[in-house]
Amino acid sequence: MLLAVLIANSVGNILVERFNGVPVEERLHWRSFLVKLGADNLKGSKNEELLVASHKSVYIVYTVLGDVSIYVVGKDEYDELALAEAIFVITSALKDVCGKPPTERLFLDKYGKICLCLDEIVWK
Repeated sequence: MLLAVLIANSVGNILVERFNGVPVEERLHWRSFLVKLGADNLKGSKNEELLVASHKSVYIVYTVLGDVSIYVVGKDEYDELALAEAIFVITSALKDVCGKPPTERLFLDKYGKICLCLDEIVWK
């Protein structure tokens, strides 16, 4: 099950989040956990270099693309390999919508189209 997709800016502010099957009271925990994970590990990483982590019984695959960080969280059949495929499709869509790896400003300018693409990719 794909639990969450989050996209944050370079200072850790969440730009887009989509949760599936995560109780409302746990979402704040996931937001802060993922942003801290990215702050600790994404410094100095290259665009689209995938990093993998696990927490309890879930897998997390995350990367940086331009000025944004992308986090994908899953469990059960969505192991690190399935999440790597999902994040590849998400990064490809972001590059297609923005025309290049996005800056935060470009991401926000294309916000509506990005949300539409993300919903089509993740939940369809």
